[in-house]
Amino acid sequence: MVIGHVTRDLNVSSSQPSRGEFQTGRHRLGGSAAYAARTARALGCRVGVVTSAAPDLELDEELGDVRIAVHAAQASTTFLNIYGGGRRQVIRSVARPIDPAAVPDHWHASLVHIGPVANECDPSLVMSFPGAFIGVTPQGWMRGWDDAGDVTPRPWSDATRILPHADAVVLSEEDVAGDRSLAADFARQTRCLVLTEGASGCTIYAAGDVQRIPAPTVRKVDPTGAGDVFAASFFYALQRTQNPAEAARFANCCAARSVTRSGLSGSPRTEEVARCRRKIIGVGNDDHSLRAG
Repeated sequence: MVIGHVTRDLNVSSSQPSRGEFQTGRHRLGGSAAYAARTARALGCRVGVVTSAAPDLELDEELGDVRIAVHAAQASTTFLNIYGGGRRQVIRSVARPIDPAAVPDHWHASLVHIGPVANECDPSLVMSFPGAFIGVTPQGWMRGWDDAGDVTPRPWSDATRILPHADAVVLSEEDVAGDRSLAADFARQTRCLVLTEGASGCTIYAAGDVQRIPAPTVRKVDPTGAGDVFAASFFYALQRTQNPAEAARFANCCAARSVTRSGLSGSPRTEEVARCRRKIIGVGNDDHSLRAG
């Protein structure tokens, strides 16, 4: 189960007229929930998404046979992503908040990925699925925006409430504004934390150890969603192997494929996931391997 807003995104370069382009450009589906759901399907999982969006946001075509519980909103969460020496974001609208009551009563999952993008997920969600593996991507709890919609980092006010209940947390260097001491502080409060570092790979904090895992070298086309692909792959692999380093190598492999294509089409395909499985030492050797399920 993936919980968070599916979004309307427009990605432009810094050389484009951002505000005018935003009004006239072609939007595409995005958000952690969308990328994570598509990745989980490629991994062989049955997937449900709990989200909020306006009725005009088309989800079925991009998400396929993923089950979707949508709480209708007047507007969908909408981002302008401006690339060029980094990423600048402008948020134009936000859909409804999501709390435990938004989850259908008959939905049950062994793995729950909570992925806010605009502070929409109630922190109590991490405590609402006893017995499930809880994966958290907190980026949406770590960003704020001004009256013009310009997004900037903000302190994660509920970190001490959420971190002890998570089985794994994935955040990026961008989320912590490059402050590795902050990432290390978060890591001391949870079981396993991964700091993603783009093309350089990631750093794992688990059981008091710190380990860097490099990423494969690929030709980058579009980095949007790579962190969400990594997180979904990492949570899946860690739940099955209980081996953070193996899970990170697998997730790096899946995420590397995602940047070679544009938008949601970059989410890994079934055959790419299979190749990543074969590359990881230990896959297929025992009952804790990264088999589909």
